[in-house]
Amino acid sequence: MKLNCWLVAALCLPLPALAQEPDAKVLLWPKGAPGSEGKTTPEKEEASRVTSVHAPSLTVYLPSRDKATGAGVIVIPGGGHRYLAIEHEGYAVASWLREHGIAGFVLKYRLAREDGSTYTIEEHALADTQRAVRLVRSRAAEWGLDPARVGVLGFSAGGELAALVSLRNDKGAPAAEDMVERQSSRPAFQALIYPGRSQNIVPTPDSPPVFLACGYDDRPDISEGLATVYLAFKKAGVPAELHVYAGAGHGFGVRTSDHSPAAGWPDRFREWLAERGLLAL
Repeated sequence: MKLNCWLVAALCLPLPALAQEPDAKVLLWPKGAPGSEGKTTPEKEEASRVTSVHAPSLTVYLPSRDKATGAGVIVIPGGGHRYLAIEHEGYAVASWLREHGIAGFVLKYRLAREDGSTYTIEEHALADTQRAVRLVRSRAAEWGLDPARVGVLGFSAGGELAALVSLRNDKGAPAAEDMVERQSSRPAFQALIYPGRSQNIVPTPDSPPVFLACGYDDRPDISEGLATVYLAFKKAGVPAELHVYAGAGHGFGVRTSDHSPAAGWPDRFREWLAERGLLAL
């Protein structure tokens, strides 16, 4: 009887809740992340926040074969580099992508501003992001992806990392023993959703195409700064699209309870990917 009740309850759950289950979790460095030697404190996930990340990883959400577009997106949650807002800027985003034929990979990166942290943004968190791009490319055939259509999508502090990896990357080391390190760390595209430290985003003509979104009521360095960033991309000759949503502030992410105009940004992002030819089968 208990089993039957459980099955009934599960079948009555809304589809978005059922879709939250990932396909796998993959460590970026199975033998340990450089710079995390000796750190054994377990990862913590409480109240939709993740802390104490010493073994950075990707949580994998793969679309069904009949929906798959061949595109992959590394989802980078925010949290001020103190924690990861893992639900509405992580799992929910990747689940939405999966339902729309796009593989999602939620990145758990090391936190530079967590109490007692010895990590830095530009050495460890950026290295995690670069490694994530390489790792997804290295397993593209297994996961049904086109390695030329792997990009990044970051929120707040995660947007800062998405912008950084789009500026600081390399073609890989063809002779490396580690097959992952042979892959390029350059994203094919970048989506920066209310990115942190937007004043530091200085695109070059080689920057990947960019999708930008924020709320009108966000703090000025984002709600106004992102307009400046958009103009900088345009001046550099990089394809760019900007959305500023009225009535929205910081941290809207993807929430099933949100019915504001800002809740439509994932559809605009998917349309942008399609217009760029990134969702072609």
